[in-house]
Amino acid sequence: MLGFLGKLFGSKSDRDIKLIQPLVEKTKEEYAQLYTLTNDELRQKTLDFKSRIAAYLTDIDNEIADVIFKAEAPDLAIHDKTTWYDLVDKLRKDRDVHLEKILLELLPEAFAVMKETARRFTENKTIEVTATPFDRDLAARKSNVLIKDDQAIHHNTWLAAGTEVVWNMIHYDVQLIGGIVLHQGKISEMATGEGKTLVGTLPAYLNALAGQGVHIVTVNDYLARRDSEWNGPLFEFHGLSVDCIDKHQPNSDERRKAYLADITFGTNNEFGFDYLRDNMTLSPDSLVQRKLHFAMVDEVDSVLIDDARTPLIISGPIPKGDEHEFYDLKPRIERLVTAQKNFINGVLNEAKKLINDGKSGVDEGGLALLRAHRGLPKSKALIKFLSEPGIKQILIKTENNYMQDQGKEMPKVDTELFFVIDEKNNQVELTEKGIELITTSGEDPHFFVMPDVGTEIADLEKSALSYEEKIAKKDALMHDFSIKSERIHSVNQLLKAYTLFEKDIEYIIDEGKIKLVDEQTGRIMEGRRYSDGLHQAIEAKENVKVEDATQTYATITLQNYFRMYHKLCGMTGTATTEAGELWQIYKLDVVEIPTNVKTQRKDQEDMVYRTVREKYNAVADEITKLTQAGRPVLVGTTSVEISELLSRMLKLRGIKHNVLNAKLHQKEADIVAEAGQAGTVTIATNMAGRGTDIKLGVGVKEAGGLAIVGTERHESRRVDRQLRGRAGRQGDPGSSQFFVSLEDNLMRLFGSERISNIMVRMGIEEGEVIQHSMITKSIERAQRKVEENNFGVRKRLLEYDDVMNAQRSVIYAKRKNALFGERLDVDLSNAMFDVVEDIVAEYKEDKNLDGLQLEIIRIFSVDPEVDEKEFSASTIHQLTDQIFDTISAFYQRKSASIAQHVLPVLKDVLKDRGEHIEEIVVPFSDGTRVIQTTANLKKAVESNGYEVFHVFEKTVVLSLIDDAWKEHLREMDELKQSVQNAVYEQKDPLVVYKMEAFNLFKQMLASVNKDVISFLFKGNLPTQQPENIHEARPKLRQDMSKLKVSKPELAQVMSSVLMENDTREIQKLQPIRVETKIGRNDPCPCGSGKKYKSCHGVGAI
Repeated sequence: MLGFLGKLFGSKSDRDIKLIQPLVEKTKEEYAQLYTLTNDELRQKTLDFKSRIAAYLTDIDNEIADVIFKAEAPDLAIHDKTTWYDLVDKLRKDRDVHLEKILLELLPEAFAVMKETARRFTENKTIEVTATPFDRDLAARKSNVLIKDDQAIHHNTWLAAGTEVVWNMIHYDVQLIGGIVLHQGKISEMATGEGKTLVGTLPAYLNALAGQGVHIVTVNDYLARRDSEWNGPLFEFHGLSVDCIDKHQPNSDERRKAYLADITFGTNNEFGFDYLRDNMTLSPDSLVQRKLHFAMVDEVDSVLIDDARTPLIISGPIPKGDEHEFYDLKPRIERLVTAQKNFINGVLNEAKKLINDGKSGVDEGGLALLRAHRGLPKSKALIKFLSEPGIKQILIKTENNYMQDQGKEMPKVDTELFFVIDEKNNQVELTEKGIELITTSGEDPHFFVMPDVGTEIADLEKSALSYEEKIAKKDALMHDFSIKSERIHSVNQLLKAYTLFEKDIEYIIDEGKIKLVDEQTGRIMEGRRYSDGLHQAIEAKENVKVEDATQTYATITLQNYFRMYHKLCGMTGTATTEAGELWQIYKLDVVEIPTNVKTQRKDQEDMVYRTVREKYNAVADEITKLTQAGRPVLVGTTSVEISELLSRMLKLRGIKHNVLNAKLHQKEADIVAEAGQAGTVTIATNMAGRGTDIKLGVGVKEAGGLAIVGTERHESRRVDRQLRGRAGRQGDPGSSQFFVSLEDNLMRLFGSERISNIMVRMGIEEGEVIQHSMITKSIERAQRKVEENNFGVRKRLLEYDDVMNAQRSVIYAKRKNALFGERLDVDLSNAMFDVVEDIVAEYKEDKNLDGLQLEIIRIFSVDPEVDEKEFSASTIHQLTDQIFDTISAFYQRKSASIAQHVLPVLKDVLKDRGEHIEEIVVPFSDGTRVIQTTANLKKAVESNGYEVFHVFEKTVVLSLIDDAWKEHLREMDELKQSVQNAVYEQKDPLVVYKMEAFNLFKQMLASVNKDVISFLFKGNLPTQQPENIHEARPKLRQDMSKLKVSKPELAQVMSSVLMENDTREIQKLQPIRVETKIGRNDPCPCGSGKKYKSCHGVGAI
């Protein structure tokens, strides 16, 4: 039915392309008119586009400037100022809408200009134009631009990532379609080899014309550097600046300059970390990012799906961070795991005996089998037994029997176990029997049992103890709860480490450290750590140094970072399988772009075997056959362990091969470059080499092209499609074949029982294979189940972060207002009102006038001037307004008084030392603390001293907000960990987390407001003597060196010793070319006639 409707109305892809086609035709018409233009006339087009954009936006820009001028009027009431600033926000959003309209109007012309530029660089070795200052600056830095008199010569050869590139690409029609899709803020799905990098030049150029900045996001810094250097000269030819943030140190002037470029390349992590660092700065001069306007994400599925739930964290040391119980608890857990293994071996043997005797009922063999599965689901003996005919059905039937009535009968299964493993949800739960085993003799039997806090507190309240004794007992109870909660959490994490996380699959040990392996790409994720103490538990398990715990200073997930952009788009070869998630979370539509040349690759149906051993033997046979035919083979694996197993098998057969996995990932570029040569065998993880095309060598096309051999179906269809896509680029021949066994994780956890039943009915013996389209579809249905399950897990984890994101938005908005100062008075006025309202509400309900007066005086140092009659007759709102007016008037008088007192001193300093002093330090104290504020001397005098008080306000707000936010993040980390125990109370941890997080945040805001307001009202100048006001030292950049970031970094090259008779080919290191360095006394390449050291080399070492 769906097929018939598709033929009748066309597919979604067909409809999407049909809507875009008129723009493609218009672009081709414009392109045809550019052929006769001179090079200077072609470059002039860019300036014309910028002028047209500026003219179109003139009215709204003038309106915004006018509203900002009104909002900054010094005598404007706070309420009116809020209204004007709200209007500014609205107008800025309207400006973005207007900008999109003019860019769409310019799209055909702009795309045509970029295509014509690509053509001229392809057909000419040099392009000569009239030199501009931008060209002269380029010539001083880059060898592909030369200055000759008043002419600039742009060459079509340059270096990209150390390799010489000769530009030879012109945009196809399908690439124009892809560019239009990206400009529309959608995802462009293009097959491997279709030139996604070239497609990105079109929307990047068009959107860079607006001057708002274009961010091109890649998955690793090699691609960021390579693409910025590869495509950069096309943009630079038109006077658009290009830079890459990964080339520069964080928080540096060079990185700030990179963000000011028209087009900025960088990795997803660095963009996110820079956002966090910017929200930790104490001065606007320290900010590196500007408005998050337009982001184009390469390999968008990897960034926005695979990495979406991974938080970027900036952290620092905490007191007692080296204290933990993992080493103490480890022997107990090892004893526990060993006891469980021995018990499960016996249970499994009992299950086999009962089932073979025909006693497979739910209370006999089935019960023993289910117990073995819930005890150790990854046991190889159990997995092999479950692959036998009819055994899986017995397990499912028994599990369904005990799961009914909300699992009421399940304790009968679990009672005999020491712990229960839920493999699908990655959870491990300790049983009563397990607790007894790890509780040593003579030890408190409740050593691992959480106290029932609610019941015990209720009993305490009913007791005849004195008030002081009750308090002491409650404190002891809460202390006991805290210790046991942490202990039980450590036990659970150690159990997970021993039972669910395997070395060389989820992680590897390198240089004495646990390093995580990306399940999608197989790359090492340097700097990444599991959260909630799991990483420390794995470190204890593997006997490496357990790293100290750290405190989170700032955190955000990539999902929430990229949702802040005005416009977001992306490109990849595989996105349709995740189209629902991309739309639901990011509102990104996926558009399939047709290939330029029809795909010739043959995708074979899956070959299904009963056991893993049979499967790998068949894989080795297939590789042997393909290499004999002279075809290159790319073998896709899902883990380091499987890569090394296949490597050993091929070595025994004498087949030369290369291995690319997490242990050898540094050689990726070299290995992928050789993977297309005849007879080359490359073993790699399913998504290795993303961003790099495998180009076929001599004679390979005639032999049948690149052969893809998949050793296992990944749990995501997208990853399998990515592996298949390595073959058949640009119409090349190729083939793909997946090998599957019933013992594979996917088939074991989610595979359809129909496959096993079919193999039984057909009498498939060990070593025989089954291959049919129906089987392949059944496997894809299993993958769909896993994708749905993973999406559910991701959504739940991201819901936790959405809570943090809402709080983060409020705090960072307050920080921004304080940092720039333009809306700080509005925030402070609101804070004063909130504090007054809280105090009035508290004491009005108790009818306590004396308490109200004392509290107002304590916080504001102001008499509220409220008598008994007014207090009794007024409502809470009336009383709040009255007291707020009183303290607001006092605050105005105070700021005026400080300005008046400090002004004569400032004038004297300016008069006597003004030529030498730019900024001054003014101390403020509330009687217990002293804050040093730094103000601009001239600005302070010009504002009649008010600037000093404004700087005081900014400094206090930033200091107290940052301290409170760090403490709040620590409490939120602890809350996220502690709410997981809510499941024992039959409560949803997420609901508890949201409620508790709201209360914590509300308390934090109230506390910050009180602290800020109290300091501002009590703070004063200790003295106003000229000798105590001194010049501010030169501003030092904030030291963030002690802060840690969890991010992938380039790993150091590991020294590897090749074993004797190892048939893996030794990788030849390719020479990396570097730009020719200019001597300090050489003539400057910009053509100025000066020496380099006196021109563009000023400051260069």
